[in-house]
Amino acid sequence: MPEPIRAARGSTRTAAGWPQEAALRMLMNNLDPEVAERPDDLVVYGGTGRAARDWPSYHALVRTLRTLADDETMLVQSGRPVGVLRTHEWAPRVLIANSNLVGDWATWPEFRRLEQLGLTMYGQMTAGSWIYIGTQGILQGTYETFAAVAAKLAAKLAAKPATKPAAGRTAADTDRQDEGAGSGIRTGDGSLAGTLTLTAGCGGMGGAQPLAVTMNGGACLIVDVAPERLARRVRTRYLDTVADSLDAALDQVLAAKRDRRPLSVGVVGNAATVFPELLRRGVDIDIVTDQTSAHDPLSYVPDGVELADAAELARSKPAEYTERARAAMVRHVAAMVGFQDGGAEVFDYGNSIRGEAQLGGYERAFAFPGFVPAYIRPLFSQGRGPFRWAALSGDPADIAATDRAVLDLFPENESLARWIRLAGERVAFQGLPARICWLGHGERDRAGLRFNDMVASGELRAPIVIGRDHLDAGSVASPYRETEAMADGSDAIADWPLLNALVNTASGASWVSIHHGGGVGIGRSIHAGQVSVADGTPLARQKLERVLANDPATGVLRHVDAGYPEATETAARNALRVPMAEA
Repeated sequence: MPEPIRAARGSTRTAAGWPQEAALRMLMNNLDPEVAERPDDLVVYGGTGRAARDWPSYHALVRTLRTLADDETMLVQSGRPVGVLRTHEWAPRVLIANSNLVGDWATWPEFRRLEQLGLTMYGQMTAGSWIYIGTQGILQGTYETFAAVAAKLAAKLAAKPATKPAAGRTAADTDRQDEGAGSGIRTGDGSLAGTLTLTAGCGGMGGAQPLAVTMNGGACLIVDVAPERLARRVRTRYLDTVADSLDAALDQVLAAKRDRRPLSVGVVGNAATVFPELLRRGVDIDIVTDQTSAHDPLSYVPDGVELADAAELARSKPAEYTERARAAMVRHVAAMVGFQDGGAEVFDYGNSIRGEAQLGGYERAFAFPGFVPAYIRPLFSQGRGPFRWAALSGDPADIAATDRAVLDLFPENESLARWIRLAGERVAFQGLPARICWLGHGERDRAGLRFNDMVASGELRAPIVIGRDHLDAGSVASPYRETEAMADGSDAIADWPLLNALVNTASGASWVSIHHGGGVGIGRSIHAGQVSVADGTPLARQKLERVLANDPATGVLRHVDAGYPEATETAARNALRVPMAEA
C-alpha cells in the first residue's frame, strides 16, 4: 500500500510558481486520508471518482507540476498527463479533460470497457479537477437547499386557511393539531424546527445532509449500508449520533421533532428496505430525499447483497449487479413517491436515482422533482453558486481571516453572515483548511480581489486557492439535475459548459477542466470547472478580476437566454452585454 498522501503546508514552494504549487497541493489534498473515500485506490468520492487514472499517472502528475515553467501548460487526459506545451503566463498551467466520450458511445458499459483497458477514468466533478475540499464542499449548497425547503413549507403554512374549531375544542387546539401535520413547521419561521427529514447516503457528498438539516433547525434520520461512513461523519461532526437499531433511531428523531430540537441520527441499513418499512409503518416524516451513489448502479448496494460482497459481485457480474441495483432503486424510489402521496416534501438530490429507477421499470420515477428546479434555479439566475477556497498555508487562522473579510464585504447579506458564522462554529476541516459560500455575479470577483490583497499585505500566511463545484449556474448541462426543466426546454444543450471552460481559459484561470458524467453518471452531463490562485501578485489580481466575473457571468447569460426574468434583471444591473437584447 502507498504511503498516506498529505499536501504540503506553509509558504515554501517546491514548484516554479504558486499556480503550479497550488495545483500540486490540491491534487495531493484530494487524496489526503482525511478527505478521500479510498485514497489507496485514488478514489476521492462518489464510489469511483478519481484524482488520477493510476499510480504511475499520479506520480507523473506530481513530477510534472514540480518542473512546469510559468509559460507552460500540462495537458491531462482522464487523469493521465499526456503533454507539456509552451503557452504564456496568462494561460492555465493545467488543462484537464475527464471521462469524455462521443455521444453514441457515452454509456456505462462502453465507459467501463475503456476504463478496464486503462484508457479513461471517472473524474466526478471536483475529484478529477483537484478542488475537492471534503464534505464541506457540498455543505452550503445542501444548507441552501434545505433552507429553501423550509421557506416553501413555511409559505404553505402561512397560506393555509383558518380552521373552525370543532365542538369542545379551542382555536389553539385546532392550530396545534393542524400545524403538527404535513409540513411539521409550527411557527412559519422558515426554519426546519419541528420537522423530520428522511434521507440516505452518508458518503463524501451525502454526508453533508444531516448537518445541513440541523443547521436549519430540523431533525434528520439518515440511512447508510456502511457503518464506517456513518462513524466517520460522527467523527467529523457532520452527524450527531448513530443508533443501534431502526426503532432506537426513530425514538430519538421523533422526540427531537416533538421538542423542536435539531438532531441527526444515522442508522445502518439499506434504503431499499428501510424506506418502504418506514412508509408501511406510517412514520410522520415531513421531508424525503436521497444521496446514495445511484448515479452508477455498480456503486449502489442492492438489498440482499452484503456490503462485503458488493464490490466483487459488481466486478465479476456487472450486468447482473446492475439489474439487481435498479430493482432495489425501484423499491427505494417507489417508497419516496409513497411519502409524497402522503403529503411529504420529496425531491431528488441530483444522483440520478429517478433515471435508474425508470430504467428498472418504475413508471412513476419522475413523480417528484429534482432539487434545482424545485429550489435553486432563482439563485442560478443571479449567477449564484458554490464559491470555495482553501488556505495553502494549512493554517485555520487564514480561513478565519477570510471569513471576516467576506462578512465585511457583504454586510447586507444576512443569510451569508449566518452561514459563515455557523460554518466557523460547526464545520470540521478535512485536509487543507477551506471554506465555501454561495456568491453571485458581481460578488465573487470582489472576494477574490480582497483575498489577493490580504496575501500581498501578509495578512495571510500563504496564497489562497479559489474554485467552485461544477454544480454552478453556467458550467453544466445536466438534464437530471442542474438544467432539469429549463424554461425554454434547453435541458440537454451542452454548449454552455464548453463556453464556460473556454472563457475561463481566455480569462486567465490557473487550471480549467471539462468533464463528462459527474454527479449523475455517464451519458447524463457535461460540466466544466475552474480554479484560480490568489498569490498576492499584480498579475494574479488582473486574472482574478476577469475570471471571477466572467465565470458566473456565463450562468447569468445562460438563464437570460432561457428566458428567466431574474437573470435579465441581473444582467441589466451588472451591465452584462447581451447581443440578442440589443436594439
